[in-house]
Amino acid sequence: MRLAPRSSAIALAAALLLSACASAPTADVASAPPASTEKAAPAPASPAELVAKVDIPFEKFVLANGLTTIVHTDRKAPIVGVTTYYKVGSKNEPRGKTGFAHLYEHLFFGGSANVPDFDIPLEAAGSTPTNGSTWYDRTNYVETVPTGALDVALFMESDRMGHLLPAVTQDKLDKQRGVVQNEKRQGDNQPYGLFEYAQSEGLLPVGHPYRHSTIGSMADLDAATLTDVRKWFTDHYGPNNVVLVLSGDIDAATARAKVEKWFGDIPRGPDIKPVAAEPVTLGAPVTREIADQVPVLRLTRNWTAPGLNDADTPALQIGMHILGGLASSRLDNELVRGQQLAVAVTASAQVFQQLGLLTMAMDVKPGVDRAKANAAFDKVLADYLRDGPTEDEVRRAVVSTLSGEIGGLERVGGFSGKGATLAEGQVYSDDPAKYKQDLARMAALTPAEIKAALNKWLSRPVYALDVVPGARKESGDAMGGWGDEAQQPARGSKPKGTDPETKAPAIAAGPKREMPPLGQIGALTFPAIEHATLSNGIEVALARRSTVPKLVLSLDFDAGYAADALDTPGTQGLMLAMLDQGTSKLDATQIAEAQERLGANISVDGSLDTSSVTLSALSANLAPSLDLMAQIVRDPAFAPSEVARVKAQSEAELAQALSTPSALAARSLGTELFGTHPYAQPGDGLGDAASLAALTPDQLRAAHDKWLRPDLARITVVGDVTMAELKPMLERAFGQWQAPAAPKPVKPIDTAVAASSGNRIVLIDRPNSPQSVIMAGRVLPMTGKTPDVEALQLANDILGGGFLSRLNKDLREDKGWSYGVRSGVAQPIGPRSVQVAAPVQSDKTGAAIQAIIADMSAFPGKKPVTAEELQRVTEGAIRQLPNQFETTAAVQAAIRKNERLGRPEDYYVTLADKYRTIDAQAIGAAATQYLQPKGLTFVVVGDRKVVEPQLKGLGLPVEVRSAPAAPHGRD
Repeated sequence: MRLAPRSSAIALAAALLLSACASAPTADVASAPPASTEKAAPAPASPAELVAKVDIPFEKFVLANGLTTIVHTDRKAPIVGVTTYYKVGSKNEPRGKTGFAHLYEHLFFGGSANVPDFDIPLEAAGSTPTNGSTWYDRTNYVETVPTGALDVALFMESDRMGHLLPAVTQDKLDKQRGVVQNEKRQGDNQPYGLFEYAQSEGLLPVGHPYRHSTIGSMADLDAATLTDVRKWFTDHYGPNNVVLVLSGDIDAATARAKVEKWFGDIPRGPDIKPVAAEPVTLGAPVTREIADQVPVLRLTRNWTAPGLNDADTPALQIGMHILGGLASSRLDNELVRGQQLAVAVTASAQVFQQLGLLTMAMDVKPGVDRAKANAAFDKVLADYLRDGPTEDEVRRAVVSTLSGEIGGLERVGGFSGKGATLAEGQVYSDDPAKYKQDLARMAALTPAEIKAALNKWLSRPVYALDVVPGARKESGDAMGGWGDEAQQPARGSKPKGTDPETKAPAIAAGPKREMPPLGQIGALTFPAIEHATLSNGIEVALARRSTVPKLVLSLDFDAGYAADALDTPGTQGLMLAMLDQGTSKLDATQIAEAQERLGANISVDGSLDTSSVTLSALSANLAPSLDLMAQIVRDPAFAPSEVARVKAQSEAELAQALSTPSALAARSLGTELFGTHPYAQPGDGLGDAASLAALTPDQLRAAHDKWLRPDLARITVVGDVTMAELKPMLERAFGQWQAPAAPKPVKPIDTAVAASSGNRIVLIDRPNSPQSVIMAGRVLPMTGKTPDVEALQLANDILGGGFLSRLNKDLREDKGWSYGVRSGVAQPIGPRSVQVAAPVQSDKTGAAIQAIIADMSAFPGKKPVTAEELQRVTEGAIRQLPNQFETTAAVQAAIRKNERLGRPEDYYVTLADKYRTIDAQAIGAAATQYLQPKGLTFVVVGDRKVVEPQLKGLGLPVEVRSAPAAPHGRD
């Protein structure tokens, strides 16, 4: 993946960096909703009824050269998802070439014979996202573009499919090799970051196509040559090995003409040879442990399983979901809420085309005897295999799965939208509608069928792989490869039969192709917002969207983690975490089960400014879902035993944050920037170990009564419901809820923040870190209510706000030191800050800080805004607007943000006109005022012995601290 994957440090850093933009959790005291005298709510929809709602109509055609095209029409917005799947992944890599499919995916964005850079014209045309990813079975590329930019996107996809090689140079190969190696280091640097390597090593023999990791080994990445790259392209990237899906504002007749025009002259390539990759049964149980810098002991049980086309797979997916995927799973009920031996559990079936991985995991509660934990862990599985699931468990697992599938139908493109669903059906099963078969099969499953499948596959010898707290003894650099590296030449030597120093011959450019002009780009149409007020004064905003039969409803309170400035650090977060852990009428398991039966999800969350409870519900099940939400918000029990359990989980979560480089850096930077201001509270809401340990049920109840009250609340709803239907349900759930007599609390967010006296570095020593995480920031002289900040937003887009930003292009694309660098201007209600997040290879830490300072200093003085940058961040951003509000969740987030920051409801509709009035001079002025490096505080989490010598020549004061010690349970 070119941008940070879900599990990467930069993704987490960015989330923490901009966490003030998110909404927050909720709860309240008072009594439960009054008993209704109205007629009973309708019964929840059945699995069969839900399956009937999942439908993606399509047409398919195949060109003479073998390119398969699938078209799905969805006219809800003037956008088209362009989804391209190549039938090649890491399972097709031969010995000595591990990581090659993924490395090539990165190279695929570096330009072709007629397109110097793919990202610039696509982003200028309004594409979002523009990305790619690689996995065992395929490589895919996605972009969602305005309808008027479809020809541009198809031209570019066809140019790199048919005319790529003349543009692939040794320089590009070397730079992307560095990027990929930093991506590998970034993943390896996380707690439990070596687990997947060890998992595949124990389950699969050397040479099995699914054994080596998709990111590969450092040695193989080092050895890749330009000749290798060219051969990989010619062997695998022919149109006959491709599935192209166009989904959205397009029809089959129009699509066929365009696809013929742009792709029809590309010649066929060799057919990709199938590989044999069957599940493997171990000859006997295997036990292994690896030590890592982790906060708690993790026990796992692992097996291989069949691929996605096997008849047993739907039963295994639902069966594992019941075991450890549901909130009310067997593992949760017994080990977390029951015996309280674990702080987290999970079980899942990870299914690929030819192979599956079945995994169950238990994070052991600190202080629990390891032998006792192991015995209890195995007993849950043994009892489950003996008894099988109940009818109710099967129904809950199926309904919750189907509800998620329905929600996914909102997106036409991207990695998980309708385009990807159709493409994967065609690529993996030769049937774009395979998803229908799978869902229908799940809906029809019986407990007996699930029990039989689980016993067939989980009764085989198990691979027990445990991660124990301690010093890491293994290096990710030496893992992820073929498995016979010990018999191969040492890293850095020339691979047999190749010579990396030999220059590959030049390739003729071929015929010149002209990029088509952009067509007309549709303007953003934001849904109308209706308003109402409940009997007790709670304001309600509704935007109706009937794309899918679901809705998202949030109850936001003016509280958030900054409220802890008036309480004890961690109070708000722990109080919010307790809301769905029991009421006066339901315990935590019953609450989880009720959500699963309804296909609803009630999430409780927080940000610096806001505490929120958000309900995602099927429209047909809204009334009972709201009743459940109201009980959670208004009637939490705060039972002492449950508080003790959830507190232990929060303490483990805190330990995990302190063990995760990006999370530790983000927590530390916030404290350094804001000092005694309420925003110095950790943005994860976890407070600190001492304050968490001291919190009592009475304190949590007091915080609930103090902050979660109707006169601090607002409700925002987006989805398939009318105000006439919605308001009576809200009145029933929340309308009679009265505010307490005490005056509303007021957070002191207008407290002044001490100005920075100059640049400085805080180095947090984390030994054996293959990467350093750099986070830098300073508080700006503005607040969330400061008007006319659009020029600053555009300036940040140029500096570090996206893939094409200056910081990312410099440290990632040009230097190859990082997998991704970002900057952002946080948008809380109070003081704002600019922050930079840059995970870099350890030996480039000092140089990376120098580069960040230089890039910021040069903007706009030595390097003013270019014409390309101005067009991209203004016209390109305008063209992206319709893409940004494709989902109900995105629309809802925009409405809530506008209200929180006091912006008009039509803010995003008028944004295009605002952007058009901002010129390069205004952007440069904003960069001069707000984005200069003077006064930055740098927090660096890395290996002191490697990093500290690099910092001595920077001329900045350096304070060195030890990384916080995470509590360890007994082994």
